Amino acid sequence: MLSRRHFLCALAATSTSRRSLAAPESSFKLRYVLSSALYGEMPLESILPEVAKSGCEALDVWCRVHGNQREQIREMGDEAFASLLSRHQVKLGVSTCYPLGPFRVQEEMAWLNQHGGKIVLTGFPGKTDVTGSELKNTIRSFFESLRPHAEKAAELGITIAIENHQGSTLHHPDSLRYFGELNPYRSVGVALAFHHLHHWTDQIPSLIQDLGASQIPFIYFQEYSEGARTKVAKEIELQQLPGFGGGLDYRPIVKALRQIQFSGLVSLFMHPTPRGIPILPTVEEVTSAVKRARAYIDSCLEATV
Repeated sequence: MLSRRHFLCALAATSTSRRSLAAPESSFKLRYVLSSALYGEMPLESILPEVAKSGCEALDVWCRVHGNQREQIREMGDEAFASLLSRHQVKLGVSTCYPLGPFRVQEEMAWLNQHGGKIVLTGFPGKTDVTGSELKNTIRSFFESLRPHAEKAAELGITIAIENHQGSTLHHPDSLRYFGELNPYRSVGVALAFHHLHHWTDQIPSLIQDLGASQIPFIYFQEYSEGARTKVAKEIELQQLPGFGGGLDYRPIVKALRQIQFSGLVSLFMHPTPRGIPILPTVEEVTSAVKRARAYIDSCLEATV
């Protein structure tokens, strides 16, 4: 008998083959969201016009310590926030809420649903020093505990995206493959973070293939740099963004995304040091950096058709 993982891989391959007959590879596009954290604690009123300018389809709202836009929304109230979105013709796509963790997101999911958002993004609890069968059992137990939250997410039409974060159980490539093999929920997936896979960058394309489009609702296009945690020259810090001189080759990555017909959301992202400040001094400079990163990714897509 086929294992669940092999069955899903075969099913995904068949589905991808059918889609490719209907849509040429050259028509494959990436769907971008704009992270409010890139702008530090600038006001939402200033950030929302940048969503369309940066070529993004929706907003990813962050809370402290990376930004404070979620706190701004609480202060202004939901009615005022909805009015702000409407006035600027911006969609809410994601709420990134690491402090809540995956077991305290039900209220946030309801709030997100109220405003038309689709993804609540958080981390995986636990330590990174588990391997082999213990690691697999830990991930299996996680999914068992997550059931009421996953069911609520499905009811609301929300996806819980779990980031593979350094220092957590979901970190090593093996843990990601176990996640894909054991995940029983359509409403739960991986927020795939390349910068936390910097020891295994050669495995990123195969991880994308192994997980498949259904398991990856969200991706960070960010690469590892010492500037993510250490105060360095801005030029070095910016190397986390695609196309700014870092060492990650995005061509095999976007090729793998095209092959699985990835339809999730992508964030062009980096961390400033210290947290909570904008990545560049002005709104215009931040947006310009995002546009440059997107243009680089588009060139990688064109080079791999």
